[in-house]
Amino acid sequence: MAYDLTNYLVIGISSRALFDLSRENEIYEKEGLEAYCQYQLEHENDVLLPGSGFNLVKAMLRINQIDLENRHIEVVIMSRNSADTSLRISNSIDHYGLDITRAAFTGGEAVSKYLNAFDVDLFLSATEEDVQAAVESKVASGLIYEGSTKNADENLNQIRIAFDGDAVLFSEESELIYQQQGLDAFVEHEKKNANQPLPEGPFAKLLKTLSYLQFQLDGLGEGATLIRTALVTARNSPAHERVIRTLRAWNVRVDETFFLGGVSKDQVLKAFSPHIFFDDQHLHCDDAAKVVPTARVPYPNKTAILKTAN
Repeated sequence: MAYDLTNYLVIGISSRALFDLSRENEIYEKEGLEAYCQYQLEHENDVLLPGSGFNLVKAMLRINQIDLENRHIEVVIMSRNSADTSLRISNSIDHYGLDITRAAFTGGEAVSKYLNAFDVDLFLSATEEDVQAAVESKVASGLIYEGSTKNADENLNQIRIAFDGDAVLFSEESELIYQQQGLDAFVEHEKKNANQPLPEGPFAKLLKTLSYLQFQLDGLGEGATLIRTALVTARNSPAHERVIRTLRAWNVRVDETFFLGGVSKDQVLKAFSPHIFFDDQHLHCDDAAKVVPTARVPYPNKTAILKTAN
């Protein structure tokens, strides 16, 4: 019988998101594919350093070690490397003892068309083209900001994930009103629709899956909740009411919620210390990436065009 991935939370991650391949990527961009391949072959037995997504993956996989009766997490490497140049990645996975046994090495082709074949719930990559294509395929996807390996030496007993609200957990509808018509129109719209749940955004399904896992895993581990989530949004009163009612309607658990009303997110994120933070705005991501691992959630192309046109 074929192995069914639909029963697991599946994380697809590129090699550049899992490991620090900044040197190798520089060789590729400056000297070309042949030089890159030769470098990888020559350094095949050199272990790669952790990348921005490493500790999220390591912490998520730890769930399988805690609940031995039920496997919950699968991680798949989704890489444009060829099979020939992939051994360094495999060797590094073995070195760190990561329970990753599945991979797609596409030899330079886009990986996005294989995401649904692996039932991927979350895709992380440092290649914008692949992330944008994944978004168009309706897979929750984030462009990971390289270089941030905060939490590298911290205890991984608890997975901590932070989300922005509009255009991440919720649809971009309200965000576009703010972008195109201004703050007053946004506030008025949210007050008028306070009792109407916000439409789901690209990460709504992932939040619901995490919330379900939280209830399944309560009581396991070493006393602390294994998964802790936070909503970190620029909304404030009175626009916060619709968010609260939406989460209630979804029947999901968000452990910490911050309505910042324009206050910078980076200090709150530094205090919460997530393994990753998802936001749709480059400005917020750029600041956040200085203190915590961060990934930007791109708009679908039709929305990006609409924003540009206005």
